[in-house]
Amino acid sequence: MLIIEIKDGESIDKALKRYKRKFQNAGVIKELRKRKEFVKPSVKRRSKILKAIYREKIRIDEDTPTM
Repeated sequence: MLIIEIKDGESIDKALKRYKRKFQNAGVIKELRKRKEFVKPSVKRRSKILKAIYREKIRIDEDTPTM
């Protein structure tokens, strides 16, 4: 559970913004989405390889000069 202490004279909007930032940094939403359904290890590995290939392709395209 995330706890945000409100300082004296601090507006609720500012405290809410700090809470949202802390919530996002904690990775709660990412963890919930990950646990939503089981993904086989072979599928995880395959998607990791495809992402790496995509990133490499983008990097190569950036390095080549275009005319």
